[in-house]
Amino acid sequence: MLYFCYLAKSHYCLRKECDLEDLLVAWSHILMYIHIRYFASIRELLGKGDEELSLEEGTTVAQVRTILREREPRLQPILESSICAVNHSYVPAETILQTGDELVFIPPMGGGQPEKQAEKSSMEPFIQLTREPLNREALVQAVSDPGVGGIVVFEGVVRDNARGKQVNYLEYEVYPEMAEKQIRGIIEEAHKRWGVEHVAVAHRFGRLEIGEASVIIVVATPHRGEAFEACRYIIDTLKTTVPIWKKEVATNGESWVEG
Repeated sequence: MLYFCYLAKSHYCLRKECDLEDLLVAWSHILMYIHIRYFASIRELLGKGDEELSLEEGTTVAQVRTILREREPRLQPILESSICAVNHSYVPAETILQTGDELVFIPPMGGGQPEKQAEKSSMEPFIQLTREPLNREALVQAVSDPGVGGIVVFEGVVRDNARGKQVNYLEYEVYPEMAEKQIRGIIEEAHKRWGVEHVAVAHRFGRLEIGEASVIIVVATPHRGEAFEACRYIIDTLKTTVPIWKKEVATNGESWVEG
């Protein structure tokens, strides 16, 4: 004979005798399992990139935040300024988690906090997230079309100084599944605002040396005005909504860039 155990506020209690099948059925109603991934400063502080968590049914994102903060007090300032994502989409802290969910607390990114993205349309842009050097010519070719009258290219490169520091190199970290989804949403919004049909966005991650391109955005439109406006919108919004983090490694230390 076995004893039936149930979970109440994280305490295990003996209740009555039952067989193994009944125990497993009851236990499945008590616990759910989620996958939590860690990035940037949170990953470094915890020393791991992910873990599985068993939680009571009905647990919210905010409650998981509290669990992590109590387990590792040093996380408190990071978690307080982090935003939440479940299954690659931003969600409010009161969201109730479901078994199998993927949860990420996203530390502040270099461009600040994200804004809500508009609904998608049917565009299919060219999006690249890679460790390899970016190829500007290939990206321009990807958006070229006989109906295009203007092509605007933005290229962000690694500079050797920032906020009075001498920078040796940068390290970028990305949450790839969500990053691609967010970039796609930004391009869809640009399509709604300016009618752009041909857009390519490429972003590197990993270690980048001084002078290397970290991001290239190419927008091609019939007229130059829309191309300039859409390109500016895409890079500005990318910096605030896409989970890509930048670490500056300088002569006097290293730090993740926020805001």
